[in-house]
Amino acid sequence: MPRIRTVLLVAGAALLTRRAMRRRIDASPLWPLPALEEPVSGRPRSRALRLLVTRHESVADGVVQLRLEGGDLPAWQPGAHLDLVLPSGLVRQYSLCGDPDDTSSYTVATRLIGAEQGGRGGSREVHEQLQEGMEVEVRGPRNRFPLADADAYVFVAGGIGITPILPMLRQAEAAGRDWRLLYGGRSRASMPFLEDVRKLAGSAEDRVTVVADDEDGRPDLAAFLADLAPSTAVHVCGPEALMEAVAATLPPSADLHLERFTPHTSTDGNGAFEVELRRSRRTIEVPADTTVLAAVRAELPNTAYSCEQGFCGTCQQRVLEGEIDHRDELLTDAERGDSMLICVSRASGDRIVLDM
Repeated sequence: MPRIRTVLLVAGAALLTRRAMRRRIDASPLWPLPALEEPVSGRPRSRALRLLVTRHESVADGVVQLRLEGGDLPAWQPGAHLDLVLPSGLVRQYSLCGDPDDTSSYTVATRLIGAEQGGRGGSREVHEQLQEGMEVEVRGPRNRFPLADADAYVFVAGGIGITPILPMLRQAEAAGRDWRLLYGGRSRASMPFLEDVRKLAGSAEDRVTVVADDEDGRPDLAAFLADLAPSTAVHVCGPEALMEAVAATLPPSADLHLERFTPHTSTDGNGAFEVELRRSRRTIEVPADTTVLAAVRAELPNTAYSCEQGFCGTCQQRVLEGEIDHRDELLTDAERGDSMLICVSRASGDRIVLDM
């Protein structure tokens, strides 16, 4: 009897312990860590580097180029970009335009964009506050605009959109591939790297078509893109209107690749929906004209975010229930199954549940 009593007591204690643990886990899914008053599941996506600004120079009207030096830097391929963390904490994305074989430095360039043009202060900070001798934090590089494997290339660049295209031209030329470039801008003085492009073209000057709005008006995309061979890859970077015009000119079967500096989103069809913050045990409304991030931060002010454009991944959150309308430029197909960037993406239906 004493043995049976001991077994029953041990079994009863184990059952009570399991029930207590289950209640504790329900109260905080991160247990045994303490429950957070304002739980947030977002996270930075890549290791940060501290690099030295060794060159800050003007390369065209309204455009400055930065050389950022460090030791044994991560490799990159044409089309890659960096997240630049500015002194104010703003994060902006800039395409790498230097030499991929140089592992001691990165080169980026940025155009000054005023508030009247939709700028939010990042480019002005680069132009006016970053100086040679300062350290700056960068993340990446990452590449969502890689050079396609093709027999021939057609490139279309608008203004500062030449930055990811320039390393592609160098790679295509080094590989002996046929290529042509249409490079447009407001004026020749505002178009960076014109001389670099001309040198790459060499004696075959017809490979480069330069169109300055103040001299030539708008480029004739139909003529430039006519009679493309099926094996030709088309890479485009520039203003949204330019990319939409190229996409509209090409047949649907064309091998088209686009690079955007701002998220490709539209407010058309936006509707209000409900967001449940499961771990916070709160439910909030997201109006049609408000982002999930803005609505969440009204309840959880410490929610992590940075670029607000769907590029950096800081605001990534796990989705427990509901269909997602993905509008970011970053997540992989696997990540899109159960997470979203709440700065730009929305719910496809009336309700979504976040692990927050």
